[in-house]
Amino acid sequence: MLRFRTCRPFHQRTPPRSLSISLPPLVLSTLLHLGPSVDTAAAGAWFTEITEETGLDFVHDSGAKGGLEMPESVSPGCAFLDYDEDGDLDLYFTNGSLEFSDPGAADGPQAPTNRLYRQDPGPRFVETTAGSGLDDRSYGMGIAVGDYDGDGRADVYVTNLGRDRLFRNRGDGTFEDVTEAAGIDVPGWSCSASFVDYDHDGDLDIFVARYVDYSPELRCTDPTGRPEYCGPLEFPPMIDVLLRNDGDGTFTDISESSGIADVAGAGLGVVCEDFDEDGRVDIYVANDAYANHLWMYQGDDTFLDDALLLGVAYNIQGMAEAGMGVLAADLDNDLDFDLFMTHLRNESNTLYVNEGPEIGFEDRTAGWGLGSPSMPTTGFGTVALDVELDGDLDLYVGNGSVNRGDPWPGVEVPTPWDRYAEPNHLYLNDGDARFTLAVEEAGTMGSRIEWTRGVAVGDVDADGDLDVLLVNGHGPARLYRNDAPRAGRWLIVRAIKAPPGGDALGAIVTVTAGGRRIMRTVRAAFSYLSSSDPRAHFGLGQVESVDEILVAWPDGTRERFPGGPPDRVVEVVHGQGTVVP
Repeated sequence: MLRFRTCRPFHQRTPPRSLSISLPPLVLSTLLHLGPSVDTAAAGAWFTEITEETGLDFVHDSGAKGGLEMPESVSPGCAFLDYDEDGDLDLYFTNGSLEFSDPGAADGPQAPTNRLYRQDPGPRFVETTAGSGLDDRSYGMGIAVGDYDGDGRADVYVTNLGRDRLFRNRGDGTFEDVTEAAGIDVPGWSCSASFVDYDHDGDLDIFVARYVDYSPELRCTDPTGRPEYCGPLEFPPMIDVLLRNDGDGTFTDISESSGIADVAGAGLGVVCEDFDEDGRVDIYVANDAYANHLWMYQGDDTFLDDALLLGVAYNIQGMAEAGMGVLAADLDNDLDFDLFMTHLRNESNTLYVNEGPEIGFEDRTAGWGLGSPSMPTTGFGTVALDVELDGDLDLYVGNGSVNRGDPWPGVEVPTPWDRYAEPNHLYLNDGDARFTLAVEEAGTMGSRIEWTRGVAVGDVDADGDLDVLLVNGHGPARLYRNDAPRAGRWLIVRAIKAPPGGDALGAIVTVTAGGRRIMRTVRAAFSYLSSSDPRAHFGLGQVESVDEILVAWPDGTRERFPGGPPDRVVEVVHGQGTVVP
């Protein structure tokens, strides 16, 4: 029996008004509408869509049947990963279907699977899902990539509406579902996840941001009585999960003993970083309609939530916002990590600038030009990248509403689905505490009116700049090649664990060149439901050489490596540099 409830705006806490109405069906084809491009000419664009020419044909299937089920408004995610160890970036996408009352157990032939694509020269993408072991039929949400078993190969953790899955890379192009063997039991609704060596013991643990205790029997309406997606306040929030890697292929759930389970929140995004410069990795969770969490590691397998103390629980008005995607990056080039989050329409996205461990963070959204341009849209996936290699990080945000509105200007034949579609945003950093919304430069990467969720970055064509991968709910994935005019040189640093290797997730890389220092982290998990190329990418501006590369490894040691010419990929291996006290 269905129950109907008036859907509250995400920031309201007042009790809802129950309604008793019948739910008119929507036509499935309108829900699968892919959205037009307003500016198809894209004259002067810095990004070129190469989806079709590279053979990428993924289209997300949410199983939407017209009931406006809440999960279909949240997924999907996407990932860059080199699963076959050939040195180029492959692709992986989550899929889902509401055909099944227990999506985690869905195994019928009609259920869509997650999809895996191998990159061949060109670049060209060939689907290799069948027989890969990654053809999971659960209701997929997010993807985390990391080498959890220390064999040097990229493994995959998939979050679901239903039980999560851990897949071990066999090294022959296939994966094995080791969820049960690894002792992992994470039910409910998980969203973003991250591999992180929180205890600095050399192996990767797993943090999972979980959303709400969803009940499909509850349907919601807007204030006019029309069917609408439910908001997070209609369901109890869930606690997040921390899985400690025991070093023998198994994990132990320490959510309660670590303190992570002390506070529930509707978690959507997560990013791990050392925010207070104490040498310990911390965990930031973007919560939807609840105060955000900043779990500061205490060094004894416990965490304290210092989000309120450090100024990142609420916005500058003291309001909880609809936290979706999140990233940590040195946006102001002062060698610490700032936070940027995406939010609901009319809330604006939020930039928290790190003022140091003694002060915490300050909300600088408006002053940096990131407030007003984001007010008309609802942001989800977000990435920081140096688009034109000038040494400053720019921002890209994938947008798509969860509340019905008027069709975006330029949509000529509106359907019910078009009322949720929005354009994405590219913000260019001028290097002097100001971002500008770049319309012409973004081209169709900013003018298509769609429903974007996951966004990831990686150098897919191996030319030294970062390209953008995104995936739309009920719609296609899109791949954009970075063709921006170059304002400088570049360097990509792959920081590798001691043999047998694998990316040293969490390592902080600082490059000195041209009289300045630039800091990046070896990190795959940020944005929203997605995983990016983990290598540290540096735009260097106009320099002739790199002076040195300093790596702060996850175990607390630091090493210096020689510099050299720019415009190349450098691999640095733990234990092979000069130790720095």
